[in-house]
Amino acid sequence: MEFLAISTNSHFSHKIWQEVELSKMVEGGVPFPLLADAGGRVGQLYGVYDEQSGVDIRGRFLIDPDFNIRAMEVMTTEVGRNVVELLRQVKAFQHVVKTGEVTPAGWQPGKKTLKPSPALAGKVWMEWKPEEAFD
Repeated sequence: MEFLAISTNSHFSHKIWQEVELSKMVEGGVPFPLLADAGGRVGQLYGVYDEQSGVDIRGRFLIDPDFNIRAMEVMTTEVGRNVVELLRQVKAFQHVVKTGEVTPAGWQPGKKTLKPSPALAGKVWMEWKPEEAFD
């Protein structure tokens, strides 16, 4: 699993952000590269580049080893993203790939999964209870 953070900020901004902000949120700062996309090319490819302001809005993409987007979230800058939810989703996708099972909303490692089948259609509510995922 690899994580990359990409923004239109310069590598100088990333250095300060890592040393001043992120190191206080995560001991030692984030353990993945912060990459500069000065021209916004990556942001344009993923539809998160704001041409008027010349910056990327917040986009999060989970891309599998075959380069398929498995999940994405795009938010304007006023609202922060949930790193805990991101990590939960990464673990859920890893579990799905490894086992072929599917994970219901809010699934956590070790909690109940579902076996996909035509018989499950319309009966998920019988197999999975939200309180089981969130207890």
